[in-house]
Amino acid sequence: METRNTVQRSIILDAVKALKNHATADEIYAHIAAEHPSISKATVYRNLKLLSQLGEIRKVELSDGADRYDHLCHNHYHAQCTKCGRVFDIELTFIEDLEKRIKDTRGFVFQRHDIMFKGICSECSKLQSNERVDET
Repeated sequence: METRNTVQRSIILDAVKALKNHATADEIYAHIAAEHPSISKATVYRNLKLLSQLGEIRKVELSDGADRYDHLCHNHYHAQCTKCGRVFDIELTFIEDLEKRIKDTRGFVFQRHDIMFKGICSECSKLQSNERVDET
């Protein structure tokens, strides 16, 4: 039984690494189901949770949508397009001691931080520009 779970976990980890696009659990399941139809959606969800707890993938929690899964586990920042919802890695040095810089903690004991930048990705910007040109 353990071997089966390990094989399934490996397939799921490989899918997250292959997609490299901060995929949702449903997107990861669809990618896997095409080649491994016997793996259930529940198995994918359960193993994504476990893989993120083990630190083999990174769970990116979004306040306005489904959680995403990142193949990069080191501390880094993300940006989300407000038009299409896709999530991207940001090239910005991670600020290790940011929590220590907070003057008034209001009693919070900070453990970590995640910063999500919002904006419009280059593809959506191009589409928006093309829509404006078409309107004229």
